[in-house]
Amino acid sequence: MGRFVSEVLDRRVPQVLGVYLAAGWALLEFSSWAETRYALQAPAVEVTIAVLAAFLIPTLGIAWRIGAEGARRPRPRAPPRSVAVLPFVAVGGGEQAELFGFGLADRLVTDLARIRDLQVVARSSSFAYDEVPEDVRKLGRVLGARAVLEGCVHLSDQRLRVTTHLVDAENGYHLWSQRFDRTRDDLFAIEDEIAHSVARAMNVVLLEHERRAIGKVPTRHIEALEYYVRGRRFLFQTRRRSLVFAREMFGKAIAVDPEFGLAHAGLADVAALLAMYFPTSGPDLERARRSAERALELDPDQAESHAALGAVLFVSGEISAAEASFRQASKLDPRLFEAYYFHARACFQTGRFDEAADLYRDALRVREDYASAFFLAQSLEAVDRPEEAREAYRDALRVTQRHLDLNPDDARAATMHAVALCRLGRRMEGLEWAERALNLDSEDAGVRYNVACLYAVAGLPERALECLESAVAIGFGNPEWLDRDPDLENLRNLPAFEDLMERTRARDQVG
Repeated sequence: MGRFVSEVLDRRVPQVLGVYLAAGWALLEFSSWAETRYALQAPAVEVTIAVLAAFLIPTLGIAWRIGAEGARRPRPRAPPRSVAVLPFVAVGGGEQAELFGFGLADRLVTDLARIRDLQVVARSSSFAYDEVPEDVRKLGRVLGARAVLEGCVHLSDQRLRVTTHLVDAENGYHLWSQRFDRTRDDLFAIEDEIAHSVARAMNVVLLEHERRAIGKVPTRHIEALEYYVRGRRFLFQTRRRSLVFAREMFGKAIAVDPEFGLAHAGLADVAALLAMYFPTSGPDLERARRSAERALELDPDQAESHAALGAVLFVSGEISAAEASFRQASKLDPRLFEAYYFHARACFQTGRFDEAADLYRDALRVREDYASAFFLAQSLEAVDRPEEAREAYRDALRVTQRHLDLNPDDARAATMHAVALCRLGRRMEGLEWAERALNLDSEDAGVRYNVACLYAVAGLPERALECLESAVAIGFGNPEWLDRDPDLENLRNLPAFEDLMERTRARDQVG
């Protein structure tokens, strides 16, 4: 019985039935009105009911047959060496155990992403699951991963127990599992063992520099690590309030351990993201630069610190210096996503779209990311490579949909999904997604800017200008990006747009 129900759902028969009944109800309402309005002799309502009943079974039969094609279409297999890391579940120890679990999973994502022959699902997707679903195979399909790493954490005084399993997402069998009974101070040793064990189970041979990177301990102070993990958790959300909380947590981590380089780099990352998405929040870029430089003093070979400095230099307008930092970060860690992503944005903003496209591809090779997928398509659009751009928009649509399935409240992703739909000729769907994004977060300047782009692509210049004006009014302040964005091409010859550009440049110079 369960298999039959699953087959019915896969073939979307309930959706067809719902549409049929809704249409039937509307037809009945019309028949009742017509019978009263025109004093029809024939019982219109009874006839309508008879017709609907007669066609119900044939309609469901057609739905069953047509749905078979989609239900039986083979799903693309995940790459053989791909893994999703879920947040480790706290089974004892309260909030602190939960924090340990999140921190361990976060560190494992970072460690495994450094391995060239492994593909690791982005945190924004895998961390959307607060607990392990019953069907790990289905989860693997949703996340596009061949294997899923799950675990649980129990914390009691100074004792730490970690139980972890690596599960094959195709057949549900365990590839590897282990239990660790250690002290709290052994967290990094546990992390190291898990990362190496996952690599062996996935038949990956680690290079020497990958071993060194995985084995590096960022701090000996567990309390500092706890604050840092909290900061990272807020940083992932990229909301204004969350970024302010992240800044506070990184500051507390540094107060506990002034030589915690990653925490200094985290402060710089926060300031760069605030300047990029929320410039009116007044990020202190000079202080951020000092934080990144301090991180580099503590560890000159730490790729994250070079990338953080590059991000701060980028939003400060020092593009050449920023790119030098990004290149150094990529050299030190060829699997560092942030270095490629921010370097690509710098190239895009200076009109070097071919370079931007290559760098966005590099970022996507490290991890699936909806923004990188979308900006890759935009870069190809900007250099008039329509076929490649169209294919890239299809990929962006797939990636944004996967992300939104797991993060339905991400307004920024919704706007990019909207523009991709419109670029692919699905204008009405795009407009619906734009409205959804505004309903999610209408006070975000970046969201309003992206919706303005959607209206411009959709051929609604008045609405685009109105939305663009409101985006600038509440803080959007990047005239270089405005000047390069291919989505705004339809607006550039309009006097109102030229006036807006002049005012934005003037405000930027004053700021």
